[in-house]
Amino acid sequence: MAGRLEGKVAFISGAARGQGRSHAVRLAREGADIIAIDICGPVTADSAIEAATSADLAETVDLVKAQNRRIVAAEVDVRDQAAVSAAVDSGVEQLGRLDVIVANAGIGNGGETLDKTSEADWTDMIDVNLAGVWKTVKAGVPHLISGGHGGSIVLTSSVGGAKAYPNTGHYIAAKHGVIGLMKSFAVELGEHSIRVNSVLPTNVNTPMFMNEGTMKLFRPDLESPGPDDMKIVAQMMHVLPIGWVEPEDVSNAVAFLASDDARFITGVALPVDGGSLLK
Repeated sequence: MAGRLEGKVAFISGAARGQGRSHAVRLAREGADIIAIDICGPVTADSAIEAATSADLAETVDLVKAQNRRIVAAEVDVRDQAAVSAAVDSGVEQLGRLDVIVANAGIGNGGETLDKTSEADWTDMIDVNLAGVWKTVKAGVPHLISGGHGGSIVLTSSVGGAKAYPNTGHYIAAKHGVIGLMKSFAVELGEHSIRVNSVLPTNVNTPMFMNEGTMKLFRPDLESPGPDDMKIVAQMMHVLPIGWVEPEDVSNAVAFLASDDARFITGVALPVDGGSLLK
């Protein structure tokens, strides 16, 4: 039985690991060939989160190929418009078309109130999580329009794009901005039968969430908190009895929005949040 994206091509940013890798594998399973990019290195010199690597991206390539799909991968920083555009152009040249854009690449850090957030942290966050999303979509849109067969764009926001949390104000601002981008792109691209939506994940079991800094942010009362310690607090964020979701849970939503099952859905911010936005 053919997948929901049989014969289509999807461009995914931040694809070396975590949600991006999960999206690449899921869309490949649905029949899509993949154009994958990732910085494969630290976004900032002092990042507390271990960076994705070239080996991570190579593993994503292998996982997509295991689905009997083609993949073109490149190490690209989403802050570099020329490099992002070149990667997309090369991928389309090799794979023949573009149908889906998943602007997923992002960073997460926190711990300071907005009045104490450094200018460098603010700039890095906005440049990657907001401007990088815009640049990713900007690079792919000409191919969607010229293809003449419509398309689907999915932007990764966050529950933090719909409500605020303390000590992560720069992240909250960027993710709110992603929803604004989504709605604006949806209005502008609708005449080309291009749909634009956003997913709003809660905490996700990836390195961006499962790290020492985040655990200490959730449990400042403990010297060396672990996942079980963090889960006690994280469960309070949700209606369902969970502390976080898995990358595959978000990929389920991305695959739906990318497919013709959602052919008349555009301009929607879809939570994958265990009821977090109800609290």
